[in-house]
Amino acid sequence: MSKWIPWPSYYDDVPLDLRFVYNDAPAGKHGFVHAEGRDLVFEDGTPARFWGTNFNGAANFPEFDYAEKVARRLAKIGCNIVRFHQLDSEWHTPNIFQFTKGKRLDRTTELDPESMKRLDYLIYCLKREGIYVYMDVFTYRKFKSGDGIENTAALRDAAKPYASYNRRMIELQKKFAYDFWTHLNPYTGLAHKDDPVFVMGEIVNESDLFSRPITVEPYASEFRALYDKWLRAKGCDGDAFACDINALDDERLNAFKMELQEGYYREMIDFLRETGVKIPICGTNWTICGANTKTQTAGDFLDGHTYFYDWRWGEHNCMNRRLTEVPDVAVAGLASGSVPEKPYFISEWDVPWPNAYRAESPLLFAAIGALQGWSGYAIHTYSYMAHLDRMDTLGKEASSGAIGGVAYREGIFSAWNDPAKFGLFYQAALITRRGDVRPSDGEVRVEMRDLKCGAPLDAFVSMPEKCRIGSSFDGTGVPQDERLIPESAGEVRSDTGELYRSWEKGYGVIDTERTQAAYGLLAQQGKLALRDTEIESKTDFAVIALSSLTDDAISASDNLLLTAVGRAENTGAKFTGEHMDEYGHAPILAEAIEARITIRTARRDLRVWAVNAEGLYHGVVPAEFDEEGMHFTIGEQFPSVYYLISAE
Repeated sequence: MSKWIPWPSYYDDVPLDLRFVYNDAPAGKHGFVHAEGRDLVFEDGTPARFWGTNFNGAANFPEFDYAEKVARRLAKIGCNIVRFHQLDSEWHTPNIFQFTKGKRLDRTTELDPESMKRLDYLIYCLKREGIYVYMDVFTYRKFKSGDGIENTAALRDAAKPYASYNRRMIELQKKFAYDFWTHLNPYTGLAHKDDPVFVMGEIVNESDLFSRPITVEPYASEFRALYDKWLRAKGCDGDAFACDINALDDERLNAFKMELQEGYYREMIDFLRETGVKIPICGTNWTICGANTKTQTAGDFLDGHTYFYDWRWGEHNCMNRRLTEVPDVAVAGLASGSVPEKPYFISEWDVPWPNAYRAESPLLFAAIGALQGWSGYAIHTYSYMAHLDRMDTLGKEASSGAIGGVAYREGIFSAWNDPAKFGLFYQAALITRRGDVRPSDGEVRVEMRDLKCGAPLDAFVSMPEKCRIGSSFDGTGVPQDERLIPESAGEVRSDTGELYRSWEKGYGVIDTERTQAAYGLLAQQGKLALRDTEIESKTDFAVIALSSLTDDAISASDNLLLTAVGRAENTGAKFTGEHMDEYGHAPILAEAIEARITIRTARRDLRVWAVNAEGLYHGVVPAEFDEEGMHFTIGEQFPSVYYLISAE
């Protein structure tokens, strides 16, 4: 019989404060970030590793009081990066061109002063708390007739993919970039281009010439004219005006698209450098095919997005599959978007609510990223708005079933109040930022011979959990269609010995000196023995993680955090299979994890305090000590998500 406890989230605080672990404020104290081989590094030599979140839409333009509180909340839970996403989307206000709705906007050539004031103050607050910024400059901008753009009604957000070659659109992108990066922030006293709070940026979000159909006129004809010119310059036969310009298997066409797309990136990056922008810049940020990945090497770093979802968009659909039951935990495609010579950052990831098993994702993804030596992650998303003081349920952020006609913007992706995901950010940040999981000892390069969309990526399946792996375009490496870990193996273990996952048994572990965790169907596994911790869960599905909050190993630490979480849902939520019949209502409920915990430690002065959602001690969990160490049971007395284990 499951036991559920109320676990409300508060927009202005979190139960525990781990800022003392990092002591990294203000952001920028280490100087600007630059790419150094496969790593991002600050000017003073400090490694740059990031764990954080996206702010979507109106969340980027909050009132001053909210900006101060959200920055402090993020810093407390371990976040040190925010990606500003969808600032240019017209479906929300404020946006960067228009602060309020009502007046018709006929052009997108000026930055709204009130919106910029809000954004500037948010940047100032984040910086003060030690949180860096990833700038997403071109995402959903809807060009208007007043911009001097033809056939605007037929263009999708950001005019994808035409904005990568149409001259007028490129000039408009340059103007926006110049206006933003040279803008003086009155609260920091710095132009954005001169502020080391910015650590990364991209040219365009999720756009490419390979998967986006080219159909809208006059831009399709413009593309054909460019292709014709290229064919003649190369001395090639072919009719650019009669061929299928959306064919996926035309190698010559793909070669042209690669050259055109890479040229766009290089032109924009050169312009940003001339403007004075110092931070690493990438092209786009998703893995569509090998051709797209190869063009991304034109940037200073590469960026990827990954989701574990079945894309049946709708506010009542869910996909109750576990990451622990499949060989590929949505990172095979992600890893194929990396190359060994460049840093890699994941600016979007998620296992969306209401998947009942989403709690597996934060620690698993963080651990894989650390093993790979990637530069970090930002979840998509924190929220789509800043009125979070009015939100007290999971997945219901607005008064309608969709935002901009898209159901997932309504709340499926918001994580700020989700104990099953955001609740595990303390340990995910420690794994990533502190380096609790060490990088792989080995490396595999995968030769990407077939660059077309839909080309096999078998070599990447399960391998990111074993050792470093990335794409190679120089003719070396294992073939991309060679399965290196067969599904029949049933499990994968990292070459460091710190990570293990079995899709056959349905669980995984992270076993390091300062963080030890188990996740998945734990009750079926009996006693799980890690290096300093033994976990025996009574709850069928759970994530149980123990971390030292000092520089000492778990076995010697006088201050530890135990997080135990599994399913979370709204009070009264009802489901029929993978269909949610009712959202439910406040308060949010978390399943109380019941488990017997042993910590192998010589200390006899430790006490287990249960910490409630408000950050208050609400009881001491009884503990016993013997020659094996410390033993206690969670979930029976004073059940909670967090337990602080500290010396008296």
